[in-house]
Amino acid sequence: MLKQNLSQRLLQKLSPQQIQLMKLLQIPTATLEQRIKEELEANPVLEEGEDRDEQLEMAKKNDDDTSEEGEDKEDEEILREEEFELDDYLTEYIEDDPSSYKLKANNYSAEEEEKTIPIAVENTFHEYLEEQLGMLELKDERELTIAKQIIGSIDDDGYLRREPEAIIDDLIFSQNINAKEEEILSLLKRIQLFDPPGVGSRDLQECLLLQLEYRDKTETEISYEDKAPLRLATRIIKDYFNEFSKKHYQKLQRYLNISEKQLKYAVDEVLRLNPKPASGHRTNSSRGTHYIVPDFIIVNRDGELDLTLNSRNAPDLRINEHYKDMLKSYKDNHIGKRRDKKQKEAVMFIKQKIDSAKWFIDAIRQRQQTMYKTMYSIMQYQYDFFLTGDQKKLRPMILKDIADITGLDISTVSRVANSKFVQTEFGTKRLKDFFSESLQTSSGVEVSTLEVKKILTDIIEEENKRKPYSDEKLKNMLQEKGYNIARRTVAKYREQLNVPVARLRKEL
Repeated sequence: MLKQNLSQRLLQKLSPQQIQLMKLLQIPTATLEQRIKEELEANPVLEEGEDRDEQLEMAKKNDDDTSEEGEDKEDEEILREEEFELDDYLTEYIEDDPSSYKLKANNYSAEEEEKTIPIAVENTFHEYLEEQLGMLELKDERELTIAKQIIGSIDDDGYLRREPEAIIDDLIFSQNINAKEEEILSLLKRIQLFDPPGVGSRDLQECLLLQLEYRDKTETEISYEDKAPLRLATRIIKDYFNEFSKKHYQKLQRYLNISEKQLKYAVDEVLRLNPKPASGHRTNSSRGTHYIVPDFIIVNRDGELDLTLNSRNAPDLRINEHYKDMLKSYKDNHIGKRRDKKQKEAVMFIKQKIDSAKWFIDAIRQRQQTMYKTMYSIMQYQYDFFLTGDQKKLRPMILKDIADITGLDISTVSRVANSKFVQTEFGTKRLKDFFSESLQTSSGVEVSTLEVKKILTDIIEEENKRKPYSDEKLKNMLQEKGYNIARRTVAKYREQLNVPVARLRKEL
């Protein structure tokens, strides 16, 4: 039996402007330039201005003024969604001053903007490998194509992690070549003789073995007796790789009937090898050097912290004057005249592009205001750290703390903190690293877990690597310093710091 029911539901719908702002908040300054470039290409109404030397006004105001200004501008910029007459629309956009939508950039002078970093033109890692194909004396074009496919499948670490079957499939679809697995493996074995040693390995064990074999063949000036540690290292990697990787040194001594001194010499030989053969090549096929572009800059001016927002990648944006003139001319020439459908469509198209440009400019401005407001609150909250650089002075701080101070939503603060960096006199720091839970000391004082991690790191760095501390010992040492902490918490912090267990930290 069918029934009709009435129900009330509260739904939250986000406007296009809000969605655009959220997306812009997530991206760092380093990628904002590309996003603005895409918008400039997609919208002819939007253009870059010329004034890039003025400071953002909001960067010089206090937090309350910034908040009020953002709310006022937001109210002024919200476009009416109800229907309106075409003449009203034309008047509104013709009389509107495009300069009011101008975005002011800061921090970098024109002279600084013109400075460029010279980049040396070099072959990529894969091009370097292809140059060595002449060594193979290949039979025909078919073998050359297969060899190039293998080289193209080698990753940026120098490993071939793709199975022969996958390479065969690629050759069939892209080159119409039906290769066999034996051909792939035979050519791979020859490619593994290329420089750098270890290239084309399918796992770490093979990578180390190839490098050890290469050294054994090429280091001809070393006598057979002096090569004993090298050959012992080869045997360990070949036959006892699992025990070696887990640092079961006593087992290795027992299995091989060798002394600790002999084992140490062999292990030292392995430690001289490169676990990522391609890392020695300066450029890679798909990945170059990455530079961190700070989103914020904090300067200590005689004991007073000064925060600026890095807007190097946010050029001044404005509405193109040409489109304003087009609308004015259209209005002047059609006073009292009836407008046809095509004319109305043309005007509405321009309106749509102007709306889109205004929304984007406003979203960029709101992004800067929100980012500054959030970072200013973080700076005030962690003032002692930004003055001294002492990690032990970092206060416990969670997203809610900053959200309460700024009046922003927790999700907004999270978006600002994600993938953003702040430049300080103590180095460039990741923003999200300033957030941490609290931990109570034996004296009842609330401290940041970051402080505990710093002390834990210091203890591990100073330990005797022949007898590294267990998690239980680390727990006891932290408790002696007044930090109430459980062993499982020590293990969790150690893992977060990417520090292995005691057995794997042991050295001979």
